[in-house]
Order: sequence, then structure tokens, then C-alpha cells
Amino acid sequence: MARYFVGIDGGGTSCRAAVADAAGRILGMGKSGSANIMTSADIALASISNASREAFASAGLKEAAMSDASAFLGLAGNNVEDAVVAVSSRLPFARSVIDSDGLIALEGALGEGDGSVAILGTGSIFITRLGTEIRYLGGWGFVIGDFGSGARLGHAALQEALLAYDGIAPVSPLTNSILVEFDHNPPRMVAFAKTASPGEFGRFAPRIFEFARLGDETASRLLANAAAQIDAGLDRQAEISRGGRLALLGGLAALYADHLAPRHRDRLIQPKADALTGAVALAVRRFQAEAAHG
Repeated sequence: MARYFVGIDGGGTSCRAAVADAAGRILGMGKSGSANIMTSADIALASISNASREAFASAGLKEAAMSDASAFLGLAGNNVEDAVVAVSSRLPFARSVIDSDGLIALEGALGEGDGSVAILGTGSIFITRLGTEIRYLGGWGFVIGDFGSGARLGHAALQEALLAYDGIAPVSPLTNSILVEFDHNPPRMVAFAKTASPGEFGRFAPRIFEFARLGDETASRLLANAAAQIDAGLDRQAEISRGGRLALLGGLAALYADHLAPRHRDRLIQPKADALTGAVALAVRRFQAEAAHG
């Protein structure tokens, strides 16, 4: 049986690693850059290796110990099969499992047992565990999915700003603030949108919540539409999970909580721990179970 277990939380912005002993006690942690394997397998591999080396060093362990460790990796972009294959054989661990960053977030938030999480950040995804079954809703990416996400909110806000500029929609403090940022120059906004990443669109999302609190009608409408989409996702999730506990995760979780329907607010719990803790727990449980069964 492996002496050390590694948990990896690899997202589009950063990669975090933790090394733990057989009891699941975290010994050291490390952090590096992006680990979205769909965007770049090479960059993701470098980030995973760098974060892991830092974790082992902070635990006072030699780097060579990584080659005998068992790792559970929750990685953004894991739903692209070719990306998983490209990364799996090149990892610096003796044994490894790649799954979604959403699964490790669910494990960290709920621990063991049934329940659901809605991850609301730059993207959005809804995950439910019922017994041994894991069900995913959404998470299809910015181009055709991620309803209610920060990227979608920001994209909608820029659209509203252009409608206001053309006199098609009313001017509001929200739309004016966006137009000011682009010097009231729509071609500049179009050029930005042409190459903007989901994260770059998403940075406008907190502004919508802020202006909605101040009574801005455009911001309130955009927020109400997005919250209704999330409620719909949570309704479907509740059908699958038969109700039960629900944790909101991600950068917009706290902002959205008061805008959800009461039927969902009544089910909310505080997350127990973070995704990295979940990855470590899954690594220990997965590989110890395999060892026990030969």
C-alpha cells in the first residue's frame, strides 16, 4: 500500500496539491498555475508537477516519494476524453485517477453521504450523489452552456450596454458603467468580446449584483433571469436527489444565495471543507479500497 496519497484540485486559474498520509492527515500543500487539461495538456501537467513538488517539499519529503504515491486528480476539462488520455500516462505518480473538479468539490462540501452541490463561478455545474450514483447537470462550457454563470452574466451585461448605446434598451447605471469602461466606443467592446475568455466576461458579474442591490432595473432583470435558470437546474437536481441537503460553491455562491427560490434556500447547508480536502479524501478511500481487495 502507498505511504502517501496526493489530492489535486486543478482549475483553469490555479492548481493546488496536497500530500497526506494513510490516515488522510494532510502533511503539505503546494500551488501553481492553470491545470485545465482541455485548454493545454502540457501546461496542466507542468502545473500538477510543480504544485505536487511544492507539497512534498513543504511536508519535508523528498521529491522521489512522488513516484510511489497514489493520486486523485479533480481537473477542469476532464470531460474531454482525448485530454484525459494525453495526461494520464505522463503523471509523476505510481497510480492515479482523473475525475472532474466538480466531484472533488462535492466530496469536500458534503463528506460522505447523499446530497447536492451547485458550483456557481465563471462556469456552472450541478452535481448530485445518491448512494453510489453521481449525476451531473450542466457544465457544458461557455459557448453553449453554463447557464447562470459569471461568464454568462457578464456577456449579457455587455449585450445590454450595446442595446442601451443604440437606444434599443434603456440606459441604466449598469450599462453606463460598462460603456464608460470602454470609452463609449462600441467597436472597442466588440474587439474585446471577440477574444475574451469566459473569465474575462465573468469579471463583470459581481457588478450586476452590486447594481441590482442599488435598484438598477437592467441589473435586476439580468439577475432575476439568471437566478430563475439556476432555480430550474436546482429543481431538476432535487428530483434526482429526492430533496436533501444542498451546498452552493464557487465565487458567486454567496452572492446568489439570497436570490434563489425559498424552496432551495431552505435546503442550504454550509460546505464542510474545500475541494482539495475532497480530493485527498477520495485518494485515500479509493486506493485503500483497491489495496484491500487485492
